[in-house]
Amino acid sequence: AMAFSTGTSWGTFGIMLPIGAAMAVHSDPNLIIPCLSAVMAGAVCGDHCSPVSDTTILSSTGAQCNHMDHVLSQLPYALLVAVASVVGYLVVGFTESGLLGFITAGITMLVLIMLFKAKNVE
Repeated sequence: AMAFSTGTSWGTFGIMLPIGAAMAVHSDPNLIIPCLSAVMAGAVCGDHCSPVSDTTILSSTGAQCNHMDHVLSQLPYALLVAVASVVGYLVVGFTESGLLGFITAGITMLVLIMLFKAKNVE
C-alpha cells in the first residue's frame, strides 16, 4: 500500500526494511530473510501497480499508449502474482520452510492461471 501510494519501491525499502527486520528479529530470527524478501516483493509490486510511479509513466510513454490503459493492463498480472506470493509467504510463516513456501506459491500460481484460463474459455 505504501509503494502504491507513493510510487516508489526504493523509498518503501528505506522505510519498511528496518521495521520488517526488527519485527523478524524479535519474533523469530530464522524468518529474517523471508520477512525482508516479503517487504521487497511488496514494495516492487506496489510500485509496479502504481499509476504515479516513474517506471509506470515511462513504460506507458515508451510504449506510446494511454497511461491509465497501461496501468489497467498490468494490474491483473501483478495482482495474480501478488496473491500467489501472499499464499507462499503465509506458508513460510507457519512452517518456517522456504522450500515449502516456494512450492506452494508455484502451485497457487498454476491453479490461478488455470482458473482464469477456464473463465476466459466460457
